[in-house]
Amino acid sequence: MARFDIEFELSYTGATSEEHEIDFYDVSRALLGFQRTLALSTHLVLNDQVITQAPSLRGAKIHALPAEDGSWKFTAGIIFAGTALYNLATAPSNTPLGHLVFSAYDYVISESLGFHVDYDKSLGQLYEEYHAQEVELPQVREAQLDSVIEKCSTAIIEIHRPIFKTETANFAEITTIIGNERRPVRSTFSRDSYEYLTEEFVEEDLYYLSGFVSSYNSNTYKGRMYVKAEQRPIPFILSENVRKAENIPLIIDSLKASALRNYQVPPIEVYFSAQKIKSKTGHLKGYVILAISPRPMVGQ
Repeated sequence: MARFDIEFELSYTGATSEEHEIDFYDVSRALLGFQRTLALSTHLVLNDQVITQAPSLRGAKIHALPAEDGSWKFTAGIIFAGTALYNLATAPSNTPLGHLVFSAYDYVISESLGFHVDYDKSLGQLYEEYHAQEVELPQVREAQLDSVIEKCSTAIIEIHRPIFKTETANFAEITTIIGNERRPVRSTFSRDSYEYLTEEFVEEDLYYLSGFVSSYNSNTYKGRMYVKAEQRPIPFILSENVRKAENIPLIIDSLKASALRNYQVPPIEVYFSAQKIKSKTGHLKGYVILAISPRPMVGQ
């Protein structure tokens, strides 16, 4: 029997890491970032709650294993504290829960690094498969995952630290182990992914678009919206002149309708004008919303 319900491996390659050397401080900061992303993602799955402090993790324990000889591979083993959270009538051990934790973690990391993950084809399909086996898993909403992405942004930059700071590694990747199955997180860490996270500019051109709000933080005026023109969720931030009392209810109503979509609540479309936020390499990272309306605007 496996010692852990699920394991995650973080490994670095390239530069002096190939000679078994890597900057001590950089890798210590990277491991803190790695642990934080695991803790926040796992806590959401187990407790239906987004936390801000990794030590607040409940329902699981994350243990560190010794680094593998001859490499810079670090393994974190997760033990679920209980299985009463879902029906295990026909499920072997904690495999279904492990798959859900992996899918949620893959969503958080990949979306953060600019690789779009279709929620319906990843977690949605997983729910359907296990429901057919009479296994009911905790329900994790896309908006909650988007919130974890926001809370983990600095931690994911820290995982890059050996790559961008002292350049003692060129690449990093995360792989999960569930039982005898190994699955890589679909996005890797590199200098390009670091620049995607940290370097950006706002285009001067104005665009008229529409979409459905999937997450929103009232403290930062940031959120994510499924934009019809892009066919995927895109981050956004409200400009100063949009942060008015008359505009916020529209954001909240659209968000609420998105959260209740499984209950046949009709979606609420938001129309907006915005400037694009792009990475150094030209990838769309988000929108600065300059105006918002419940109806099509001039230009749409």
